[in-house]
Amino acid sequence: MHQKVVAIDGPAGAGKTTVARALAARLGYVYLPSGTFYRALAWKALETGTPLDDEAALARLADATAIDVRVADDGCCVARVDGTDVSAALGSAAVGDAASRISVFPEVRRRMVELQRRFAQERSIVAEGRDMASVVFPKAEHKFYLDASVEERARRRAVDLRERGEEADEGRLVDEIAARDRRDSSRQAAPLRQVEGAVRVDTTRLSVEEVVERLLRAMGHRA
Repeated sequence: MHQKVVAIDGPAGAGKTTVARALAARLGYVYLPSGTFYRALAWKALETGTPLDDEAALARLADATAIDVRVADDGCCVARVDGTDVSAALGSAAVGDAASRISVFPEVRRRMVELQRRFAQERSIVAEGRDMASVVFPKAEHKFYLDASVEERARRRAVDLRERGEEADEGRLVDEIAARDRRDSSRQAAPLRQVEGAVRVDTTRLSVEEVVERLLRAMGHRA
């Protein structure tokens, strides 16, 4: 079987997850949620009190932790850490912030990339994240970069948090997302960037379906 890969990169809140799930469903591919791997390790770090700024300790934690990510037919992810289903906990703001902080370390990223590539073996996939096209799947047949204004991304995040029953201050979220952008773009290991040949799509004023149709057309599929 020839593995086909669609790689979607972009900053937090650009719509990568929702679009990747919908695109995978349209293509009959498997959806690969790269951020879930980092969030799973971040959850374990918070649970164990592992310092989020200690690369060596985080690397040891990753080596000692069994992270299993699976995707159901409906595109929803099930993440288990050492056999425990932690899926419901991974969407919290605290885990998301911790995942962003630990993802700057090369040794953490190396271990997560290994898990992501293992997940994708012998499957045609739609992979979304920050370094799918640049590092994890540099030979992907199709590469995309999704973006949106910081204000729109903060609005979407606020909606997600409120749906989870969490409070959301959009002004504070704008500041947090801007800080995360700076961290993701300036990190030493696999900084967030649009790779050469990637098709950029600004999702600010587009529906999910409109974005998916643009991606399909760019891939040569008829609407």
